[in-house]
Amino acid sequence: MRRKVLSTVFIVAMAVGCIVPIYDTSRDIRTRQLIFVSEGLRHIPRIWERIWGLEMPDLATPYRTHGGVI
Repeated sequence: MRRKVLSTVFIVAMAVGCIVPIYDTSRDIRTRQLIFVSEGLRHIPRIWERIWGLEMPDLATPYRTHGGVI
């Protein structure tokens, strides 16, 4: 049992980047990798809103059309 737990912890630590680094050691390549990762994380709120339908207009509020209120 102890062996399974230790192997699981080791595998998780490798996946997170504790043992084997996630990013390259070269500054230029690492900067490019970090930019790509941050760009992907920047889109998460928009994707979340699109999935849950939060970006759609509220149909309960009145909206203006050609000067009148419907």
